[in-house]
Amino acid sequence: MKSYWIITVLTASTLGITGTTLPALAADADAGASAARTQTQSGQLNHKEFKFVTDAARGGMEEVQLGQLAEQKAANPAVRSFGERMVSDHTKANDELRQLASQKGAMLPSQMSHFENYKVEHLQKLNGADFDQAYAKDMVKDHQKDVKDFESATKNLTDPDLRAWAQKTLSVLQQHLQLAENLEASVKGQK
Repeated sequence: MKSYWIITVLTASTLGITGTTLPALAADADAGASAARTQTQSGQLNHKEFKFVTDAARGGMEEVQLGQLAEQKAANPAVRSFGERMVSDHTKANDELRQLASQKGAMLPSQMSHFENYKVEHLQKLNGADFDQAYAKDMVKDHQKDVKDFESATKNLTDPDLRAWAQKTLSVLQQHLQLAENLEASVKGQK
């Protein structure tokens, strides 16, 4: 970027471009580089499909980390068991998605977003019944969103392989939601 900036300054001074235009040229260069990076990362997937797989990958990473946390911190054996299931099911789905994205030439993120990291950090601070209740509540809310997103994906994605993966994963997410709702009800009054 530094060398591009120098070239931009030299070109601008040669062409007589004013200082107010220079930041606009640099911004255009940044936008072009960002678009090229996104195109390289998305492979054969269109924008909507790439956003879906990126969100699904980050959400899957979060589910695994939170499940591992439940295995360690939960007071209630049912919460621990649910966490184990989340680790198992989401690890499998993450691996399938990574393989599918690779076949399509897309690069999935290797880290969660700040929001997902914040949720993990928040739950790390809790213990016992407080952890159980917060985790169960988060799993209900998270799986409600996931089910909605995956239902939309099964209707709107154009890539047939990705649509088939979303349909297959949707049924697992619907099971998770039902289990999470039952779990939340069972730990609500826990002390």
